[in-house]
Amino acid sequence: MSRHTEPASFWHPRYWPTWTGIALLRLCVLLPYRPMMAVGRVLGRVGMLLAGRRRHFVDTNLRLCFPELDAAARQTLARRHFEAVGMAFMDFAIAWWWPDERIYPLVTTEGQEHIEKAMARGKGAIFLTAHFTSIEISGRLLAKLCPALPMYRPNANPLLERIMVENRERHVERTIPRSDVRLMVRTLKDGKGVWFAPDQNFGGKGCVFAPFFGIAASSNPSLSRFADMTGAAVVPFIVFRRPEGGYHMIVEPALDPFPSGNSTADITAYNKITERWVRQAPAQYNWLHRRFKKRPPGEPPLY
Repeated sequence: MSRHTEPASFWHPRYWPTWTGIALLRLCVLLPYRPMMAVGRVLGRVGMLLAGRRRHFVDTNLRLCFPELDAAARQTLARRHFEAVGMAFMDFAIAWWWPDERIYPLVTTEGQEHIEKAMARGKGAIFLTAHFTSIEISGRLLAKLCPALPMYRPNANPLLERIMVENRERHVERTIPRSDVRLMVRTLKDGKGVWFAPDQNFGGKGCVFAPFFGIAASSNPSLSRFADMTGAAVVPFIVFRRPEGGYHMIVEPALDPFPSGNSTADITAYNKITERWVRQAPAQYNWLHRRFKKRPPGEPPLY
C-alpha cells in the first residue's frame, strides 16, 4: 500500500486526470441523491461508447451467463449495466464524503440480527459479499453495524490508492490489503469482522475451479482456510441499489456448516449464493471483469 508515497510527486502531469476526476466527484457531492444518480447514468452511457474491449468482456459474460436471452435482451442488459457502473462512481463520492445524516435515510436493512448473532460468538465474522456496482457503499454500511474492516486489492495508481485508503479509513478502523493475510487473521481473532469478496478470477497457485452460471470459474480457496483457522462465522451479505432510489442491505444467516472440509464444495456454495444475488439485480453485477479468464487445462480462452 502506498502510505509512504511522497505527496509532492502527485502533482506530476500524469496524475492530472486523476485529480480532475476527484474534483468532479467532489462537485457531484453537492447534488441531491437523484440528480447524482442521473449524472451517473449519463456517465455510464458515455462509458459504454468508449469502453473498447471492456464492452467485449461485458457482452461475452452476458452471453455465457444468460444463454436464454436473445441478442436484443442482452444489449438492453449491457446498457443498464453501464448505467449502473456510472452510478457506482457516485457511490464512491457518497461513501467517502456524505455525512451519516444524508446516507442513512436512503438505506433499508434486512437481517441485521444475523450480524449481531455472529459477532456475539466472539470469534469474528467474515462478511461474504460479491463485486456488485454498489460495492463501495457496502463497506461503509456494514461498518455502521459492526466493527468490520474491508479487504481490498490495492490500486495500481498510487494517487488513487492513497485517496481511496484515506477516505475509506475515515469510516472504518483501517483497510486490509489482500496480501496482508496476517492482519486479516488477527482482525478475526480479535473478534472483529472482515469484509471479503472472493468472486473474481484467481490465477494464482492452488486455485480451484467451481461452476458459476454453469461455467468453470477459477477461484481462490482461501475463504475455507480463513474460516477454519479462526473459527469465524461466514455471513453472506449484499447491498442492492433500489429501483426507486437508495440502497437495500440484505444480511443472510451464517453458513452452517462452514467450512465443509472441501474447498471446492465451499466455493461452489458461495458461487450459488452470488448467482442468486445476480438474478435479483443482473445489471448491478460487475460484468466488466473477466470472471472466466483462467481456464481448466485443455480449454480454449473465452475472451
